[in-house]
Amino acid sequence: MATNPIPQFPAGFLWGVSTSAHQIEGAADLRAPSVWDAFTAEPGRVKDGSTAAVACDHYHRYREDVALLADLGVDAYRFSVSWPRVDSPGGLDFYDRLVDELCAAGIRPVATLFHWDLPVGLDWLRRETAERFAQYTAAVAARLGDRVGSWLTLNEPAEHTLLGHALGAHAPGRQLLFDALPAAHHQLLGHGLAVRALRAAGATDIGIANSHGPTWPASHAAEDLEAAAFYDILLNRLFADPLLLGRYPEGIDALMPGDVEADLKVIAEPIDRYGVNYYAPTRVGAPQGDEIEFGGLTLPAELPFSVREIEDRPVTDFGWPVVPEGLTELLTGLRDRYGDRLPPVVITENGCSYPGLDDQDRIGYLDGHIRALHDALAAGVDVRGYFVWSLLDNFEWAEGYARRFGLVHVDFATLERTPKASYGWFREVLRAQR
Repeated sequence: MATNPIPQFPAGFLWGVSTSAHQIEGAADLRAPSVWDAFTAEPGRVKDGSTAAVACDHYHRYREDVALLADLGVDAYRFSVSWPRVDSPGGLDFYDRLVDELCAAGIRPVATLFHWDLPVGLDWLRRETAERFAQYTAAVAARLGDRVGSWLTLNEPAEHTLLGHALGAHAPGRQLLFDALPAAHHQLLGHGLAVRALRAAGATDIGIANSHGPTWPASHAAEDLEAAAFYDILLNRLFADPLLLGRYPEGIDALMPGDVEADLKVIAEPIDRYGVNYYAPTRVGAPQGDEIEFGGLTLPAELPFSVREIEDRPVTDFGWPVVPEGLTELLTGLRDRYGDRLPPVVITENGCSYPGLDDQDRIGYLDGHIRALHDALAAGVDVRGYFVWSLLDNFEWAEGYARRFGLVHVDFATLERTPKASYGWFREVLRAQR
């Protein structure tokens, strides 16, 4: 464990933790089905064959979990609202209770409106889903907007497009490769329409949670530089340029459906915060002609790039490289690329998977990344908050329950919660920041 104190962050800096509805709530019998329920029902889709029908049972144990948040000492809790639950009778009642409990504990609710659990029957390949998302957003804001001041529209549309629609590793399980791009466009359009719906409801703190990471070329060879630049467009600029610049990277707009110019005016609705989920850089080179196993995924040979290992770095239990300084590089790079178009940044997710209760590796990971975040602040990046992923061990999508990201251990047989060493460490960090 690191012994040097974490540097002081500015007064008013927001410290929090994040979760998502499908991964922790359970109570699947009390909501409509999502695409993830359909996906996990298909044999072989989830590595341990599990589902999120019970998960952490947060739906019934939310008071216990809010008590953990209060003991931890966070300023804010980022949770997601389940669209299928809201579509069910009484579904918003749960979020009423959760938000009331958070407010009573003095914890700011930060609500994410879409974290991958699309209701069955909707499809991001269809434009109407963006319009339905705006209607759903308006309903949630009308019910919770008197107490929820901070909103995020989408979580990681890049991953939802890539893993869910291009590679088939996540719900809805499509393998469309570049024909998945309409799903990206319609999510971004849904974001813009949701921003308008939130503004109409009086919201003043609106953002998105986009995943980003530096792209490192495998070498200085022209073919590796070209492949890395293309990868950077797909995973970074495709989801930032339309929001912040009002345009797609060159050549991408021709691949998008509908009246792209008109849609971009909606997509680029001004936002108040830019959420960044950061885990690691990616090393990218020219295609090598073979399928590649990377991070639990099989990348097809026909992609115009290949993903390479980042060597000489420790890795998490997930096999992801631990590169704290990549966060500084990422944030200064976003600042340099977008200038005054970049709103104040909040790190909406950062965390790691490690086993065990005495999780010294997680402590080292978080310590390094918080220091790297402070370095970005010192370099002039306007960063306003940091949220750890995640409060609880949870249903980790296609990995099932094999990967543990939580500050709190969950026994999935008994649902008992046990704070880990990292929970105590983070609590002390927060106390020192007061």
